[in-house]
Amino acid sequence: MNNNKLKTVLLPVILALAIVLGMFINSVMSRRQLPMAAGTGTILPMQGSKLDLILNMINYSYVDTVDVAEIEEKTIPLMLKDLDPHTVYIPAKDMTRVNEELVGNFGGIGVQFYKYLDTVTVVKVVPGGPSERAGLQDGDRIVRVNDSLVAGVNMNTDDIMKLMRGEVGTDVELTIVRRGADKEIRSRVTRGNIPIKSVAVSYMADDTTGFVKVNTFGMNTYNEFMAALEKLSAQGMRKLIVDLRDNEGGVLDIAVRMINEFLPEGRLILYHEGKASPRVDFKSNGKGQYQQLPLVVLINEFSASASEIFAGAIQDNDRGTIVGRRSFGKGLVQDQRILPDGSALRLTIARYYIPSGRCIQKPYDQGIEKYYSDIYERFLHGEALQKDSIHFNENLKYQTVGGRTVYGGGGIMPDVFVPNDTTGFSDYLVKVSRNSQLLYEYTFEFMDRHRPEMRGIKDYKQLLDYLKPFDLVDEMADYAARHGVPRDSKGIRASRKVMDTMIRAFIGRHTLDDDGFYPIYFLDDTTVLEALKD
Repeated sequence: MNNNKLKTVLLPVILALAIVLGMFINSVMSRRQLPMAAGTGTILPMQGSKLDLILNMINYSYVDTVDVAEIEEKTIPLMLKDLDPHTVYIPAKDMTRVNEELVGNFGGIGVQFYKYLDTVTVVKVVPGGPSERAGLQDGDRIVRVNDSLVAGVNMNTDDIMKLMRGEVGTDVELTIVRRGADKEIRSRVTRGNIPIKSVAVSYMADDTTGFVKVNTFGMNTYNEFMAALEKLSAQGMRKLIVDLRDNEGGVLDIAVRMINEFLPEGRLILYHEGKASPRVDFKSNGKGQYQQLPLVVLINEFSASASEIFAGAIQDNDRGTIVGRRSFGKGLVQDQRILPDGSALRLTIARYYIPSGRCIQKPYDQGIEKYYSDIYERFLHGEALQKDSIHFNENLKYQTVGGRTVYGGGGIMPDVFVPNDTTGFSDYLVKVSRNSQLLYEYTFEFMDRHRPEMRGIKDYKQLLDYLKPFDLVDEMADYAARHGVPRDSKGIRASRKVMDTMIRAFIGRHTLDDDGFYPIYFLDDTTVLEALKD
């Protein structure tokens, strides 16, 4: 073979070997090189997102061992903070707690307790619940939960709850001290499904008016609501007040089913749509049982989301009267998407529009802090006291089914405005109310002293009759003075009626739960009194 042919054959091989050798040397040198100056370095190929690439580099190449999962947990909320205020990330550890109210139950022992004088005291045993079956009684003092001492150790209430809650079917051993018993009682309780009421209370506010307070729209709310209406109908209800004050919303479909009970067939309840979410309409089917029942809906600045849909659908269809103060203004639709590790992203995918076509969402383009401080700004501008302080954008004018003018721009403006009640206000009332634990402990102590004779009380009217002989305001003032709030004769005189109602309502809660609290607390409530006039 001549030299030319040999060059022809060997030259490509030599070049190839040189390239491979160069790559090897470069690889070795790159591992040994000093830190690169800013603006220099290897350009890496994109596989997945930039975030994936950076996390992988940190995981595999960072000088120290780091917890990449923890970095992800801290990074995700930062990614979302410049979106809308209601797109949120829920860590896996918080999912059970977050969903409990919507699901409507949790695994527990079935007691309401209060940490009184650093002792866990049973306020109410849930009727038919695990603790009642195990023999626990109202007033029992719980000193141990399993092997954990909970009395006299200043344990956080949340930590005590964690000890008592757990998986349904598991056991917990309680050590109890009971008045009249000469030694501690040990009781083994098998945890069960403990319902979380979303309908706080239902009762007849007068001879013909039923009253239902709905705290949230959970999976069981429709059934609770219908059971309440059936009970009130049997008691002679010819008019209904639905109280949605302080109700922050919940499950849309549940709210739609409840609204459907009051509307004739074919009425628009709401629709929602978004960039990647086509318009979806929700209409009444004409099968509602209470289409002719006169209806009043109560709202305030903390009524949001599904509460606003309920009030807005009733208002825009001219189906009832909305009473109270302007609602919060949340009209964004979230879709909860579960991630592989059990965490979730609640992602805003659309906006709600009520029948007149208005969107109830208030602006959020100035940041989350400004968004949530809007309620405080309303108070500063006098909206809680004066309807005239509220100014509407004339470009956001809409019409109800009957031709009444309503406005968009955020929230539902009630048909009947009721200012915040400042009657009976005094500095003394502020001092007593500011220390809510003081008021709660006085009323708990009162009930604890009188527990034996109060056991037979079945409703709030019997309780009010029982409390008539007591000067509760004077007793409470003495108790407050012993705990650092001096008596103030002028303040007590000015606020006596308000304080008397508050005290009786708290005793009602200790005695009868919400069935004892709300009917007493609302006796002088100006919004309820206005609704009863309608």
